[in-house]
Amino acid sequence: IGSLRRENSEPFLIGADSYDGKIVSGFYGFIDHIAIWDRPLSDEEIVKISGGEEEAKIREKQILGEEKPITQYWKPRGHNTNVGDCMPFYHDGIFHLFYLFDRRHHRSKWSYGAHQWAHASSTDLINWTHHPLAIPITEEFEGSICTGSVIFHQGVYYAFYATREPNVGEYISLATSLDGINFKKTTPNPLASPEPPYRKGHYRDPYAFRDEQGIFHLLVTAELELPDLAGRGGCLAHLVSSDLINWEVKEPFIIPGQIGQPECSDYFKWNDWYYLIFSIGGVAHYRMSKEPFGPWIKPKIETFDGQKARVLKTSAFNDGRRIGVAFLPDNGYGGNVLFREIVQLDNGLLGTKFPDEMMPLTDSPLALQFKTLTDGVSGDNKNITINAIGKFGVGALVDVPKNILIKVSITPENGSSSFGLCLRGSGNYQEGYEIRFEPHHQKVGLYKPDGNPIDEDDSSAIYAVDGLNQHFDLIVIAKDDIIDVCINNQRTLVNRVREMDGDKLFFFAKDDKVTFESIEVKPLL
Repeated sequence: IGSLRRENSEPFLIGADSYDGKIVSGFYGFIDHIAIWDRPLSDEEIVKISGGEEEAKIREKQILGEEKPITQYWKPRGHNTNVGDCMPFYHDGIFHLFYLFDRRHHRSKWSYGAHQWAHASSTDLINWTHHPLAIPITEEFEGSICTGSVIFHQGVYYAFYATREPNVGEYISLATSLDGINFKKTTPNPLASPEPPYRKGHYRDPYAFRDEQGIFHLLVTAELELPDLAGRGGCLAHLVSSDLINWEVKEPFIIPGQIGQPECSDYFKWNDWYYLIFSIGGVAHYRMSKEPFGPWIKPKIETFDGQKARVLKTSAFNDGRRIGVAFLPDNGYGGNVLFREIVQLDNGLLGTKFPDEMMPLTDSPLALQFKTLTDGVSGDNKNITINAIGKFGVGALVDVPKNILIKVSITPENGSSSFGLCLRGSGNYQEGYEIRFEPHHQKVGLYKPDGNPIDEDDSSAIYAVDGLNQHFDLIVIAKDDIIDVCINNQRTLVNRVREMDGDKLFFFAKDDKVTFESIEVKPLL
């Protein structure tokens, strides 16, 4: 009981509460039975004393609601529940989505997180099966079951994860399974703990892979005890093994030299390139090399999305494709699941686009009314031309629903200073959400039309976006407080925005002639 009421000398009252020795609230009703155990009850025992399995299922549905199919921006059922770090894994034609099941935005169990590995799987990214928790908390000392990875070898699924233990820190643990669904924790636990040159505390997010010589490797988020530069000792520790059980510590795999630790790593070979992914401050960065262990090249565009796509990790998928999964935070740690298809360009650089299978269901295109707000604007609900040389021009479609899918082809004539769309607008270009393209800065951002440029937040923008000074295609999804943008099927940007109820879709241009063609607006179902 004391562990439930830390640093609290008040008595633990059943049916009431107390403060400073006085009862301040009480239970009004009838209690006919109280039982206290000196041990934790198993799930099976709780079900039995709660009326049996069928009754437990009925109550579960009443309390948590129906289990919803996984789609883009999905959240687990229940109250204050979120998707945390995602760990996609592909084997034998099945895409497995392991993810940290979060409640209370990492604040459960004294803010250690109380995370557990949840699991769903699909063969086509459309039809999903929800599975029981893959790695649940089963011991009182487990503050959280942290991020990790799965590897399949000789008929066994090995799930490497980190355990976060209060007053101890983080260490590597292992669970195994014969079917990829029912995992059993193994001993010894810890399987591996931080040893010099790594300091105690940070030792998490193990990523396992097998090289072309059959040696297994484990990349672990760690921090050097004595870094060359203060605060910049975060690194990926490197362990090797021939049997996935006994591990030998090698030199650090990479020391990025940035503040904080490189988290939630990912490593894979795709065609002729090797890729290493790690997150700094929750944002995934990548390196590339022609050799399996470097030297690593830092690309011009080293991130996959805006800063709101958190800790993206990837997995192979059917037909040589690669799928990335992240989460979109919702007022703290954890939020909605976010799917991206990874795009590999001819030079080996990576981009992202919306996976076709995860596109939201829509109704037929709307026949919307077109209006002009300034001179130099012409068109209809399919094609709009804005001639705004030396000025700011705006046209609008009206009576637009809140949740929509937009497709449009855009052609700037001279590479204007800025142009774009403004969603959920109202008044005479008074409010809304701008999707603003700035070709000279190679920048795409989500902003308020009346915002001060000084206040514009880089977390709402992506840079080094090629091709904005010529014809490109745009896809936009607006769903509740989420705006998701895909440019030319190569770059994406997602963010949460303050909800507005305007029913106008503005098109704007500044200092240029811009054509918006093949406009299609569909309401989401």
